[in-house]
Amino acid sequence: MKLRQLPHALQRWLFRVSGPERAPIELGQRRIFVLPTRFGLSLGLTLTVMLLASINYTLSLGFALTFLIGSVGWVSIHHAFRNVVGLSIAPGRAEPVFCGQPAHFGVILSNPGLRPRLGLHLAPTRQPQPGAGLFDIPGDASVVRDIELPTTARGWLRLPRLTLETHHPLGLIRAWSLFQPDLRCLVYPAPEPAGPPLPGGGEGAAGDGGSGPGRDDFAGLRHHQPADSPRHIAWKAVARGGPWRTKDFDGSTATDILLDWSSMPPQLGTEARIARLTRWVLEADRAGGSYALALPGRRLPQGRGAPHLHLCLSALALHGHADA
Repeated sequence: MKLRQLPHALQRWLFRVSGPERAPIELGQRRIFVLPTRFGLSLGLTLTVMLLASINYTLSLGFALTFLIGSVGWVSIHHAFRNVVGLSIAPGRAEPVFCGQPAHFGVILSNPGLRPRLGLHLAPTRQPQPGAGLFDIPGDASVVRDIELPTTARGWLRLPRLTLETHHPLGLIRAWSLFQPDLRCLVYPAPEPAGPPLPGGGEGAAGDGGSGPGRDDFAGLRHHQPADSPRHIAWKAVARGGPWRTKDFDGSTATDILLDWSSMPPQLGTEARIARLTRWVLEADRAGGSYALALPGRRLPQGRGAPHLHLCLSALALHGHADA
């Protein structure tokens, strides 16, 4: 084992967190750690000096004040420990984001007791978030905390180990626990900033004289399908209490598009091809047409709408990954 890996291995053994944990994560007594803060250490040093001075000069009031303050500090250990023990943690939601955008992980903290938990702070263990602020959990209630992480690569981004801590009630004692909820966020590839326009499709392509489902002229209404684009829904008819209908358009513009990996220039690398296909997928979705995606070893059929968009972007995000 390398020397730089020794602290991480020591923490993993000491705090008993070796990877993602199944929900719910219960913070029992053996998972809570308590140590004095800097303020607590300073107070302890001050009390030691006061005790020595009281012994040296036989000061009864000095003894009383020293033990009174010391007892308050001792009781604060109990309160800090009780402020964390017994909490339950579960993973929340993590919506997909594009690479370069921050990923947001929802973490659900539940307080099964009637006693409120005050002055808590939650942040990644290796990436503290000073601006996250303190929060409270009322009795017999739950709160959802948002953990924000930067994204630098496409694919799955797993929530790292988190630290929940408190300095309540006096700031003398730090009680904390470490855990890692089983939660991950899908990071879509970043689209190419600029490049060639969206390629034409196969069936019903421009110039074949066909009259396909284009975007030029309004042709009428048809029954709504879940894959239809929201921008083509006849919202006025829906607002009047009528059934859901989707607008149909006629024109010579093709809407069946094939986005093919192999059709791009051979000098483009893997990530450049993925970035270009991502941009084309987004443009095809905005156009409201039907499009298919062909990748090495995988082909997604024609489709449209939000589910098809997510399917294509997910395939691009996980292309070449072992967990695809």
